[in-house]
Amino acid sequence: MKPLFFPDDTQFWFETLRAFGHSAYGGSDFGEVAVTSERITAGDYDSWHDEWLATADRVAALGRDALARGHRVSARDAFLRASNYYRSAEFFLHGNPSDPRITHAYDASVACFREAAALFTPAVEPVEIPYEGTVLPGYLYRPGGPGVARPTVVMFNGFDGTAEEMHFSGAAAAAERGYTVLSFDGPGQPGTRHHHGLTFRPDWENVVGPVLDHALGLSEVDPARIALLGNSMGGVLAPRAAAFDDRIAACIAIDGVYDLGDITTGTLSLDRAEAERQLRADHAPEVDAALESAMATNPMVRWAVSHGMYVMGATSPRAFAASYLDYHLRDGIAEKITCPTLVCSAEDDGFFHGQPERLYEHLTCPKTLIEFTDELGAAAHCHTGAQRLAYARVYDWLDDTFADPAR
Repeated sequence: MKPLFFPDDTQFWFETLRAFGHSAYGGSDFGEVAVTSERITAGDYDSWHDEWLATADRVAALGRDALARGHRVSARDAFLRASNYYRSAEFFLHGNPSDPRITHAYDASVACFREAAALFTPAVEPVEIPYEGTVLPGYLYRPGGPGVARPTVVMFNGFDGTAEEMHFSGAAAAAERGYTVLSFDGPGQPGTRHHHGLTFRPDWENVVGPVLDHALGLSEVDPARIALLGNSMGGVLAPRAAAFDDRIAACIAIDGVYDLGDITTGTLSLDRAEAERQLRADHAPEVDAALESAMATNPMVRWAVSHGMYVMGATSPRAFAASYLDYHLRDGIAEKITCPTLVCSAEDDGFFHGQPERLYEHLTCPKTLIEFTDELGAAAHCHTGAQRLAYARVYDWLDDTFADPAR
């Protein structure tokens, strides 16, 4: 898909497409995204923040006014959109973790989403899942009402998305099909990074394990039919967890990732072994220079490194790049997965191109690969802009998988 905005900045365009795409489940209005984008200076992170914040503030005020006048549906819809716009506002600011604008916009995003959540029927319930002396924030969707056990989707976002955003990226779609949904933010994701200081960890089975413990204590969860869905970087984390936890009856990777190390070593003119050695070395000035050059010339690299240092707790671009080496399904991990697994692939994925196919090749469990193409308008990373199409295919697969008596 050709960019409608920011033709010379791939990262700004993708984030704009992301905002457009969330309209499918109430996260934006086309006109609001368009007029906001027209006001933004390409490549200017401050301009991006200021214009999205202004739109978010305006739409949140509409929600408060509608609620005060008793218009609950209008209020809910406005709060949903404002939540997504506040999320967008702080998106590019993480290169300076002490920037107060981050917490302001993030907290406003969560507050607006929770205002909207309370206005659904049945309400979407905020939850806190016990985890290593603290809690993981999330949401419980009960489409059948309290106490009705249903097939369940446990889901989480990726490198930069929130549990609130998962409403637009799979939760609403699952709930309207009758699935119980438990979404959460794990370590490194916004709900834990902003307020608890937790950073990502590669052994994601030790994150999902406590979440499943919590889920199995809920009367709305059918313990024999729990699917695990990972979005974006979750496409490596969900399969990783499924390899080590047999309580997972189905795994969904949107989109599949086999080895994040390919992403960072691929930017260097070195073979894999030497690239790994230099990334992990105490001193590697040529690699440092190559990463700095890539950040200066490539908008995606510029953002990914600055955000990645924040969520990985890395002190330098090279330390962030080295951290990616630990996120993989090599060494027989993919082959340990036994549950039916769906791997999604995007034809024009700007982040993980080719990774879904590598994961699919290594799976020995019952497996399905769904390819989303540009012809369908679904070729972007995580099929941004084609959520209705994508989640129809995803949940049709899950419906069929859970209905199969041979599963």
